[in-house]
Amino acid sequence: MRAGRRTVRLDLTEPLRISRSTMTTRDAVWLTIEHEGATGHGEAVTSVYYRLDAKTLDGLLAAAGADLARFPDPETALEALRADEPTGDGTPPAVTAAVESALLDLVGKRAGSPVHRLLGAAEPPLVATARTIGITSLTHTAEQARRLAASGFEVIKVKAGAPDPEDDVERVRVVRDAAPRARLLLDPNGAWTAARAEALLPRFADLGVEAVEQPLAPGDPEALGALAQRSPLPVIADEDAVDLEDVRRLAGRVQGVNVKLAKCGGVHAALRIAESIDGSGTELMLGCLTASSLGLAPAVHLADRARWADLDGHLLLAHDPWTGIGGEDGRVGASGLPGLGVAPREVNREDMA
Repeated sequence: MRAGRRTVRLDLTEPLRISRSTMTTRDAVWLTIEHEGATGHGEAVTSVYYRLDAKTLDGLLAAAGADLARFPDPETALEALRADEPTGDGTPPAVTAAVESALLDLVGKRAGSPVHRLLGAAEPPLVATARTIGITSLTHTAEQARRLAASGFEVIKVKAGAPDPEDDVERVRVVRDAAPRARLLLDPNGAWTAARAEALLPRFADLGVEAVEQPLAPGDPEALGALAQRSPLPVIADEDAVDLEDVRRLAGRVQGVNVKLAKCGGVHAALRIAESIDGSGTELMLGCLTASSLGLAPAVHLADRARWADLDGHLLLAHDPWTGIGGEDGRVGASGLPGLGVAPREVNREDMA
């Protein structure tokens, strides 16, 4: 197997402001694995929160790609990854997820099978995805909500955590008025104290918010679990639910966990998490970082296993360099094509076989 990499810049259509930062662009490193004339692709994106810049990702993916040479074929490499054999000591989950993505894509193409079928699903998933509205002016919020509702989005996620909590309440009220039939999710990204959360959550419940993600600062899962037991809204852990051990500690205590492949380590890690919460009363949300369709595709192949799908990262981009999972009408889906079913916009799909 031969591996190559390419770093690209992903610009957002407009700045996305959340409680702790504002993002306008993100770098992505693409991993390509070739074997016997077939090619698989994966993507890792930079993250200030996870302390991963483009240079670090490129170096780690270079090492992971070189390590693949010890395997005779991608199927064997994928089995080793599935058995928790790391690509290198201390490898960040985002790197493992990108390597697994490229291997799944390659194995699927060699077998003539889409990834969801490799994972045991007979039909390609097609689900409603949430679409995020950042912390912005009320006028712009209303415009976005009306446009999304008109485009077919059934689920809208509103970022919260403004310095004045009344701004958050008014932003949700504006979205509710502009998109009265939409399901609403709320995400303060850990910006609230327990006291503020307890004061605000009943008001958001009255506005018809369906669930709230990570209302409290991460690092105190006991406090998050205690809040979830008192909350009038389902509480979904995100920053406090990074890996399998985190989720096991929270299972049955919160109503949901947001699983992102880049933070848990990929598709098979996500499946282990889903299995661990089955029957616990805690449900699965599949989330994402801002990324291209290539970066989102592995999670889309799992999307029918989640109660909530928040897979809109590619929809925030000014130009998505890959295509194949849709989403512009509010629904993301996997195709029946072999592998991940995505292709670069610049070339024909046949060129990526």
